[in-house]
Amino acid sequence: MAWWGKALGGAFGFMIGGPLGALMGIAFGHNFDRGMRSLGDTDWQGGAQDRIQAAFFTATFSVMGYIAKADGKVTQDEIKLAESVMHHLGLPAEMRKSARKLFNEGKSRNFPIDEVLDQFRQESRRRTTLIQMFLEIQLQAAYADGIMHPAEKKVLRHICGRLGVPLAQLDRLEEMLKAGFGRAGYQAAQSKQTSIEDAYAMLALDKSVSDSELKKAYRRLMSQHHPDKLVSRGLPDEMIADATEKTQQIKSAYETIREARGL
Repeated sequence: MAWWGKALGGAFGFMIGGPLGALMGIAFGHNFDRGMRSLGDTDWQGGAQDRIQAAFFTATFSVMGYIAKADGKVTQDEIKLAESVMHHLGLPAEMRKSARKLFNEGKSRNFPIDEVLDQFRQESRRRTTLIQMFLEIQLQAAYADGIMHPAEKKVLRHICGRLGVPLAQLDRLEEMLKAGFGRAGYQAAQSKQTSIEDAYAMLALDKSVSDSELKKAYRRLMSQHHPDKLVSRGLPDEMIADATEKTQQIKSAYETIREARGL
């Protein structure tokens, strides 16, 4: 049974304390016993994977709501965009209900953003690929309307600082998304063939890069976004569609560049 199935049925073999535990209680309607397993436990046997996936899901959609309210209000368009992200990620109907509750909690006045981020970082055991995927999804949500608002960018920079992500990495991911990386599900225009300029941007490369550096960057990105590897690191299985699409985009961009170079 998937972790969220256990949550809906109240059959967790683990408990999460702190703000993430409180958010899970709201999202799934259960009163979790925060005293059973507090943040910082070292015993991760028999439920560790479920625990990380639950933490990822909970942090992802609550923080998404917080970012949506970065400019002081949440419009109907922003709510629709959040729904499109949930649909794009391939969430089943029951998971979308919980995701909406988390999104709404993130919009609340006293949402403990720093505490949520700190706990997520610790629960994820600082797995860089998982944290990067979390950040990519937040960027996708911010860019779902094609625009990055200054207030959203400020919050994203704060998130990076809290999660230990260099700002240069955020800038690199933003340039990749501007080129269409991870956004095909939102833009009909993405059905056209990827331009050579966008192909380089999707791989976060300059046109002057050598063939060997091109291959190295391609392999690194494929490794970072490989669905099976991400799931093993804590990405919920139900969100695998996004990672699968990204690997396809990486391959397409790489092949576009190889063809242009005659490789």
